[in-house]
Amino acid sequence: MDFALTCAALVYEMKITAIETILYRTGVVVHAGRVAWLWVRLHTDEGIIGLGETFPSGEGERAIVEKHLSRVLLGQDPRDIERLWQDMYFTVNFPGWAGAEMRAISAVDIALWDLAGKALGQPVWRLLGGKCRDRIRTYNTCYDHVYDFNSDAGKLAQDLLASGIRAMKIWPFDPAALRNRGQFLTREDMEEGLAPVRQIHEAVGDAMEVAMEFHGYWNLPCAVKLARALEPYHIMWLEEMLPQDNAAAYARLARQVRQPLCLSERLMTRYQFREVIENGAASFVMPDIVWCGGFTEARKIASLADTYYLPICPHNCGGPIQHAASIHLAAHVPNLFILESVRRHYLKEYVGLVDDTLPAAEGHIAVPERPGLGMDLHPSLFEREDVEIRRIGEPL
Repeated sequence: MDFALTCAALVYEMKITAIETILYRTGVVVHAGRVAWLWVRLHTDEGIIGLGETFPSGEGERAIVEKHLSRVLLGQDPRDIERLWQDMYFTVNFPGWAGAEMRAISAVDIALWDLAGKALGQPVWRLLGGKCRDRIRTYNTCYDHVYDFNSDAGKLAQDLLASGIRAMKIWPFDPAALRNRGQFLTREDMEEGLAPVRQIHEAVGDAMEVAMEFHGYWNLPCAVKLARALEPYHIMWLEEMLPQDNAAAYARLARQVRQPLCLSERLMTRYQFREVIENGAASFVMPDIVWCGGFTEARKIASLADTYYLPICPHNCGGPIQHAASIHLAAHVPNLFILESVRRHYLKEYVGLVDDTLPAAEGHIAVPERPGLGMDLHPSLFEREDVEIRRIGEPL
């Protein structure tokens, strides 16, 4: 789009005429079981459609969009993104915002940015202020479709290295945490959890960086014990060792361990991230763009982290629209460390759902150049039996 057309696009009026929610019940299986993806499409009187996403409950986030957010969105200019974010937040913050409410806001916010990019003929990263890099370094979270890290961690590491990926994330201590409710560790539990880490080092040495995920399952003494047992393996980071509810406990943990702590996809908005940044607990800051408040809030979290010279490493373990949005955020922010991705998702489970799965190649993901997110739902998706579509606003 040339300059004259861009200026014209800035002055015409546009209104949101309908909100479409698309529940994909098949979703994906993660450590917590099967989760459902919710896509939100914002329709306008100009025929431009913005697309967003969130998870994991689907039905819960959909209810927030339909009952609460639709009241402040329909009839509004979708380009007033900051104002609409504040209006949505004000609408839900009285009963509580840090759950399905913020996940729903996140989906809508991503759709607003996608819509704005399409209206201007520019990728979202350009609207955010441009890009700091042309490709995104990625690590693989090992919900793998080829090897199980619990039994074949060495083979998995070798296979990932062959594809150019030089960092991976595993969670081999989860079985013990679930057995023991995170309250104690036996010698056998420790050996079970360390076995995959040893396999990786025996197979590839230090060529592969290993991040350890703990899903917030452990108490403080166990977390310290685990961290000290992992010291010989030069772990990239320790992620979510404790539940996310007590920032002071994380500060205590940070003072007792040598490895950096990564926190935390389950924190929402800059207000919750502020605590773990200011108290020194987080060495790596991990916002999830479909949970923390969308682009509007994720860029503020990244800026807050950058103020303290902390890098971000966005959580990206959901659906294809989250994947695309995370890439745009990662392209833009100056303080990116690395971006999460799941090769099972972009090589297998996104296929047929979207028109481009944005796969990794040689350990990196290319930055999209198409307008908006550079990804749209595949037309065949609307005919699937495991997809439930509802619409508020003007009929088609």
